[in-house]
Amino acid sequence: MIRYVTIAALVVGLVACSGNSGYQPAEDAQDAGRQFIRASLDGNYEKAKFYLLKDDDNLTLLKKQQSNYQKMSSEDKRSFGDASILPLEIQPLNDSVTNYKYNNSFHPKDTTTIRIVRINNEWLVDLKSVIKM
Repeated sequence: MIRYVTIAALVVGLVACSGNSGYQPAEDAQDAGRQFIRASLDGNYEKAKFYLLKDDDNLTLLKKQQSNYQKMSSEDKRSFGDASILPLEIQPLNDSVTNYKYNNSFHPKDTTTIRIVRINNEWLVDLKSVIKM
């Protein structure tokens, strides 16, 4: 019995020590944008949140995006998951802000620009400044 308790405690300890979500921080602005967009297209909002600048406005916008995704048909979800990201322009504004303009192969006429910011040496998506065309 003590042996099982010890093993269980070790497993819990290892899981707690790993403490992260298993996602790798973005290497640069382009990586942050690509990771966030891919996760969003796949409906993986836990991963999208990892690459998000976490403030009240952005968390609210991500929840809205997730809610809209959940209302989609299974066919549309599958189509978004199969879609390719089509980067149109990646424009650094300075050393800590980059605009990432893209569309996707499922809706190629819908162009979106997201802003990616570097805060505490971490590249994160700031949804508050999304531009849809």
